[in-house]
Amino acid sequence: MVVVLLAAASAAASAQSFTVSFAKKLSTKPLDGRLMLLLSTDASAEPRMQIDDTPRTQMAFGVTVDGWAPGVAATVDATAAGYPVRSLKDVPPGEYMVQALLNVYETFHRSDGSVVKLHMDQGEGQHWNITPGNLYSKPMKVTVNAGGTAGGNAGAAPVEISLSEVIAPIADKQDTKYVRHIKIQSELLTKFWGRPMSLSAVVLVPEGFDEHPEARFPLMLFHDHFVDGIDDFRTMPPDPNLKPDYSERFHLAGYNRIQQEEGYAFYQKWISAKYPRYLVVKVQHANPYYDDSYAVNSANLGPYGDAIETELMPAVEKKFHSIGQGWARFLYGGSTGGWESLAVQMFYPTHYNGAFVACPDPVDFHSYMTINLYDDKNAFYLEGAHKRVPQPAMRDYLGHTLITTEDNLAYEAMLGDHGRSGEQFDIWQAVYSPEGPDGYPMPIFDKATGEIDHKVAAYWHDHYDLTAILTRDWPTLGPQLQGKLHIYVGSDDTYFLNDAVYRLEDFLKSTTSPSYDGEVAYGPKAEHCWNGDPTLPNAYSRLHYNTMYLPKILERIEKSAPAGADLTSWRY
Repeated sequence: MVVVLLAAASAAASAQSFTVSFAKKLSTKPLDGRLMLLLSTDASAEPRMQIDDTPRTQMAFGVTVDGWAPGVAATVDATAAGYPVRSLKDVPPGEYMVQALLNVYETFHRSDGSVVKLHMDQGEGQHWNITPGNLYSKPMKVTVNAGGTAGGNAGAAPVEISLSEVIAPIADKQDTKYVRHIKIQSELLTKFWGRPMSLSAVVLVPEGFDEHPEARFPLMLFHDHFVDGIDDFRTMPPDPNLKPDYSERFHLAGYNRIQQEEGYAFYQKWISAKYPRYLVVKVQHANPYYDDSYAVNSANLGPYGDAIETELMPAVEKKFHSIGQGWARFLYGGSTGGWESLAVQMFYPTHYNGAFVACPDPVDFHSYMTINLYDDKNAFYLEGAHKRVPQPAMRDYLGHTLITTEDNLAYEAMLGDHGRSGEQFDIWQAVYSPEGPDGYPMPIFDKATGEIDHKVAAYWHDHYDLTAILTRDWPTLGPQLQGKLHIYVGSDDTYFLNDAVYRLEDFLKSTTSPSYDGEVAYGPKAEHCWNGDPTLPNAYSRLHYNTMYLPKILERIEKSAPAGADLTSWRY
């Protein structure tokens, strides 16, 4: 089907509008959510699979719908928030594939009295384009012209789109010999959100786990984004028929095969004789704001930190025969997982015996990527006397800017208002900010202008600026963290995360009462997410999280285990 659209001949002409509706067979009840109109020049995939924050992205325009009834048309027009083109009236002439999608919201009646509408994860990790229950249309071809008779498209009838499809549920992952799953309902989170809320974990159990019920194992908590398995563990040799791909990130041909080879090598090491036996745990804590809670308590997300530490982890340790003591628990992770590993070690200092922190999200908000939240006035620009320089949010390994902060925030604004994009800046805001008067997170800056709210920044400083907290609390916190902090980052991190680590290192190296007795290391010319191995390129070392820190962990266990500790049952 081909629909011809007549675009505006001038900026003053109105844009072609679209009307979108859905039938009662998809939902008999009115729906809330974010309605997105997607336009693509690439027919190789559905438009919903081609929207992201990279230079490759196609176009999207979003509006919020509340109480949208079946059979009633919702309009997407020039007022919709657009990305990377800001308005439908500015869409270049040409031929496009068009698709519409509704990211469905649920109403939460929280225990703090707030009523908010948010998209609840459905087991996919907060990916709006594949979330079960979301509605979408089949793609159709449209032609946008530069103008036409009768003054371009002024007065043209809206293009009608019908949401006819529903994304199917995701089947639960089944246990295997080595990869197991556990899911609990959290009483703490259920109370906060006013509806049943669960926490899950994926657990890699050691060779001989079922044959050695008497053994008790050390536990390595691997903080990461949402995962449904252990993706760097493979029990089968590499697929000989695998078609090699090319990794733009690492500039490597056949990286998919490298991943399979390294995953299989890990498996062979895992089952080998005399290899230390331990548990690797990945927490699943996707929530109404993101695929990850940041593993701390928060005004907007609720007590995820306490729920993980006091509800989920005891259940994991009981079911999977963990030693269950702080000297035998360790943390590691990169990026979001890096920040979490450091924060959890700090906020629950006796629960863990060491954190291996790779490429952490900003650990000092003087360096919130390229933004100084305390001293800068604007998040989008470096401002001088007579000029403003756009600030980057992402760079390649040669330093080329891939996306600016302003553009990144436009992407999130298209995906959702009130901090509901499900993306990076919005989850930082949801975790770190106080609750606003409307029940949603208080914005740290204006997404349209970039103006920073320094009162909100002051709240961030006191509650989640990890360097500030260490500085403030070191007299009491330092003795509990001595020897536990290991931090690694590339000197050319893609998201400028090394800048905040420089500040953290300055504090750690200046402390003497007590000294921190850990390590901070940098990977020369390394981008995101260098994780501390100076002998291998990051493309390989990132596949070794579950083994690369083991020698240091075993050394720490030998030095710090209490008298009478179990150092043998797990060394079969």
